[in-house]
Amino acid sequence: MLTEQQLTDFNQSLSKAKSFDDLMGKNGVIKQIMKQALESMLEAEISEHLGYEKHSVKGNNTGNSRNGLTKKTVNYSEGAVTLDIPRDRNSDFTPVIIPKHCKSIGNIEDKIISMYAKGMTTRDIQSHIEEIYGIQVSPTSISNITDSIIEDIRQWQSRPLKDVYPIVFLDAIYYKIRQDGKVVSKAAYTALAIDVHGYKEMLGIWVGDTESARYWLNVLNDIKSRGVKDVFIACVDGLTGFQEAIETVFPKAIVQGCIVHQIRNSIKYVASKDQKQLINDMKPLYNSDNEQQALEHFHAFQEKWQKYPIVINSWKNNWTKLTNMYLFPPEIRKIIYTTNAVEGLHRQFRKVIKSKSQFPNDLAAIKMIFLAHRDIAKKWTMPIPNWALLLSQFSIIFDIRFSAFL
Repeated sequence: MLTEQQLTDFNQSLSKAKSFDDLMGKNGVIKQIMKQALESMLEAEISEHLGYEKHSVKGNNTGNSRNGLTKKTVNYSEGAVTLDIPRDRNSDFTPVIIPKHCKSIGNIEDKIISMYAKGMTTRDIQSHIEEIYGIQVSPTSISNITDSIIEDIRQWQSRPLKDVYPIVFLDAIYYKIRQDGKVVSKAAYTALAIDVHGYKEMLGIWVGDTESARYWLNVLNDIKSRGVKDVFIACVDGLTGFQEAIETVFPKAIVQGCIVHQIRNSIKYVASKDQKQLINDMKPLYNSDNEQQALEHFHAFQEKWQKYPIVINSWKNNWTKLTNMYLFPPEIRKIIYTTNAVEGLHRQFRKVIKSKSQFPNDLAAIKMIFLAHRDIAKKWTMPIPNWALLLSQFSIIFDIRFSAFL
């Protein structure tokens, strides 16, 4: 508590303030009142610890007493303040408001983590904190602060998952890491799910040397071990063996291949002068009313573009996976025919990790991706559009499987 005199002094200083600097600057009114308030709280703490007020005769022959003051500078959201910390002769007084070894109060750490999550480099964070708050923070301190979330990552990565997810999007994003004196690319595997209430949920982050069906099998087994009993639809890219890996772990899952990936892979083998027309001719293959209609369009497509056998064979070999979407009404079809949902998430991740030309290790990459995800997920507060309609359709299509988890 501030004394009556301190409040009077504060009001007088406040009335004299003519600028922002007078109010919030190095010797501003706010910093003065912060110092006085904290020191008053510290004085109250040591009085409680010793069992008597300052200068009270009750302290005589108690075996412990005040032993002067020590100066300590602590950082807070508006800068730094130097405090007089009371000591006791037995050295067993431990302040609560300013714990021993504490170098900051308030939310400086939260601000540093937030800036790191948005992709700012350590140097940028250091410069920003000093410019805005007048606090010097070393790169090591910034690293230590961001490392404080490692335990959060471990808990999040091992948390129990829901019994069932109607839709799961599976994809990988690449980043560069310095390993054994070389800069190499590695894959961060991500699984973005839609739960039975229509909310997005990222199930985890896994790191592998490169994207492969074998590693996806490990990812899927981990998801299953954390409580997932059923996945209705898995949306994937064209990775060889992906469907088999999914069906090994979730045998009832319907695997839908990404149409956008299929188109991209197709035009790689097409002359530039033919690409625009070929793309137009592929549209009926995924925009038809049903699979039979799509198949009729494919026969025409095959006849017209037989000079590109690689493209024709690619559609043939992946036809079932690419057309599983026709098992569903247009409202569901619209969501699952591409992996755009997870690719959109990855685009946001790339905005963050592009500030790092390379990471020193996998943990540094996971830390930044996790923080970026946590930042993005704050906006996942509403179910996806028309979810009530989609849910009723899922309940009909997957009847028994759906009911088992209600």
